[in-house]
Amino acid sequence: MKHNLKHLLTFFSILAVFFAATAPVSAQTIKDGNYRTIGYIKSDGTVQDGSYRTIGYIKSNGTLQDGSYRTVGYLKDNGTVQNANYSTIGYIKSDGTVQNGSYRTIGYVKSDGTVQDGNYRTIGHVSGVKRHWAAAFFFFDFW
Repeated sequence: MKHNLKHLLTFFSILAVFFAATAPVSAQTIKDGNYRTIGYIKSDGTVQDGSYRTIGYIKSNGTLQDGSYRTVGYLKDNGTVQNANYSTIGYIKSDGTVQNGSYRTIGYVKSDGTVQDGNYRTIGHVSGVKRHWAAAFFFFDFW
């Protein structure tokens, strides 16, 4: 009996490792202003379109890549958004205000997940997506 219990525990340990390795990375849904799903951003930074096709990556260091792993931009810790040539193309403030490179407000990512353009029209909805990731998706045309 003791021998069988040991094998059973080993089996369950292997099973637990297998399921942990194959568990999907959770994705947050990105919707347009009419609540239609237009994309997903996984917790690991993988960006997908509405058909789950990978279209880009947001790396932990702020590097933005397209679906072929080519660098297309950068999200800096201070909220600065740069293109692949390190030219500043925008800013994302801590309150969710999004500005272009000339400091003109072009949108907002509200704390409730509502995404608005510069005229306060709702253009999208996100839930659980980091504000700067949502801003990169909606306002800076990286993907």
